[in-house]
Amino acid sequence: MKTQALIQMLATNAEPAPKHVVSKALAWPLLWGLVFSSLASVATIGPLSAQDLLQPTIWVKFVYGVVLASTLVLLLNRLYRPGVCTKKIKLMPWVVLLVMMVIGFAYVMSVPQALRMQMIFGQTWLVCPWFVLGLSIPALMALLVGARRLAPTNLKVTGFTIGLLAGSIGALGYSFACPETSLTFVAIWYTTGILLVGLVGRLLAPSVLRW
Repeated sequence: MKTQALIQMLATNAEPAPKHVVSKALAWPLLWGLVFSSLASVATIGPLSAQDLLQPTIWVKFVYGVVLASTLVLLLNRLYRPGVCTKKIKLMPWVVLLVMMVIGFAYVMSVPQALRMQMIFGQTWLVCPWFVLGLSIPALMALLVGARRLAPTNLKVTGFTIGLLAGSIGALGYSFACPETSLTFVAIWYTTGILLVGLVGRLLAPSVLRW
């Protein structure tokens, strides 16, 4: 078949692409993932007390999760569209991660040396990354299902980004129950959990999203 004939055949009865398809592929998985992770963490660990919520450091967890998730949504919005440049925007999530690490380092250096190990490890460092990973799985699966309706071309990068986004949602949900108040703890162990989900997304995406 000649190229021109093929183009004409494909264009026959072509309809406009559905509006807001990318937004829908992101919105419902994020909502579902946040609801699940929040309810599951509170049901498993128990909610933060009113006294906990009065501590400014607690709110940094929520700000970290929201800002990181926002940058990843912007990046996925481009990765889902073939041919759209991501060169500049793909650095934004890494800037957020770097800023959080700098905050964590500054925080641990601001306390007496005798307290620094406590600031780093807290009481739950062994379970925190795995809680974040487990709480992120529903969001990860939902995001991968939503991405199948779209046309990402770099599947490993897309999968890693999806995983990071799911991880940030899992971390947000975990924040409703996690009693740790050290910003150094958040910078290290929350980020570790988020990166673990990113790796899972990178591993799954080539098989789940392939055309």
